[in-house]
Amino acid sequence: MAHIHDLTVLELAAAVRRRELSPVEITEHYLDRIERLDAQVGAFVTPTPELALDQARDAEALLLSGAEPPPLLGVPVPIKDLNLVKDVPILFGSATYEGFVAPVDDSMVERLREAGTIMLGKTATPEFGLPCYTETYVSPPSRTPWDLSRSAGGSSGGAAAAVAAGLAPAAHGSDGAGSIRIPASVCGLYGIKPTRGRISFAPILPDLAGLSTSGPIARTVADAAALLEAMAHNQPGDLYVAPPSPVGFTEAVTRDPGRLRIGRTATPVVPGAVVHPEVLAAYENASALLESLGHEVVDMPPAFGASIVPEFEKLWFCFAGVHPVNPEMEPKLRPLTRWLRERGFATPAPVFLQAQSALQTATRFGFLVMNEYDAILSPTVTEPPVPVGWFEDVEDPEETFRRMERFAPFAATYNVSGQPSVNLPLHWTPEGLPVGVMLSGRVGAEATLISVSAQVEAAVGGFWGERRPSMW
Repeated sequence: MAHIHDLTVLELAAAVRRRELSPVEITEHYLDRIERLDAQVGAFVTPTPELALDQARDAEALLLSGAEPPPLLGVPVPIKDLNLVKDVPILFGSATYEGFVAPVDDSMVERLREAGTIMLGKTATPEFGLPCYTETYVSPPSRTPWDLSRSAGGSSGGAAAAVAAGLAPAAHGSDGAGSIRIPASVCGLYGIKPTRGRISFAPILPDLAGLSTSGPIARTVADAAALLEAMAHNQPGDLYVAPPSPVGFTEAVTRDPGRLRIGRTATPVVPGAVVHPEVLAAYENASALLESLGHEVVDMPPAFGASIVPEFEKLWFCFAGVHPVNPEMEPKLRPLTRWLRERGFATPAPVFLQAQSALQTATRFGFLVMNEYDAILSPTVTEPPVPVGWFEDVEDPEETFRRMERFAPFAATYNVSGQPSVNLPLHWTPEGLPVGVMLSGRVGAEATLISVSAQVEAAVGGFWGERRPSMW
């Protein structure tokens, strides 16, 4: 039979239900791979082997009791280290939080546990989730398994590295400006940023401007849909609640999307951003593939202009200061984080509110363009995976920030608008580096994106062409 790590989430869950594999056997297999291989990819900041084995033994006991198993019983799913798991250290990617232990579970973590998943550990994230690359003072850089000299992206870089290297069958991620889709692109994976308000951040983490949301990173569309089904929920006090999905996410995988009208654009809103030829090739190939599947693909006018960029920056500066930091610990902050926080603390509250108002106005006008289409195709990032250290090989943190903007100018648009958006791992460069493309949908229409994603995946064949990195 295949190795355990060759099996998808749904194959693992089915094997557990048939008692062909035990949750303990699966968990031990992944813990062994983490111990042997994680030093190469920097996926985990805090492995939790004892907790994982305890949960696996509980899952095994539940199975043997004859009770109806939850849908993902025995499937390992690590949690990104921006989210709380009770009694497990959480660093938020920062040396300033060393020694801090989460007092409660996030409600999303509770939902994944109720679905039967096993928590292998906390995956690496950059400091406070702010950069689009995962390089910190608390763990090694997260690297794409397709070329260990290159970055796994961010801020869900550890999560994507874990899945792409076969250290987990799927992972929880979060996305505030592309943080699921960017690492999914550079690690050759499928990732879903859900609609704003689909997944609660309760009970502690705020959802102030609605930019960020949790979501799944997986190898297959069906696996990601199953995780999204498990994670989706709301709690009292949530500022945003997504419209109900007309179709269940797992049901959407096998549902014919019909003939969609898909707008496309490869024009970045960030001034100075240049799209690499391989990224344009991925975009053109994806356009042709969607047309071959019967969809109408048309060039669309811009929904947003460059004027939204400085307004978004003001929000990003201010949110850099949301995490409280003991003044004595501030020297442990990374230079980029200090630069962002200084600008955030220097932004008056009325300026912040004006920026948020400007973005809301821009979004309302943007919908007049975007709602003419069932989905929108664009690049996910402007370049193939970049070398580890590339963003910071300049002394000026502002230039690091500008490089981030030019690298990922497409994804954040849909954090501003709150629309669902996915990365499709459809293209590899001649050097074997993955390049994703992005499909974004109408508010509340994750099911449509899942249906067309599954259609595309089936057309490509298997695990997006059955590609595996050499370390697999």
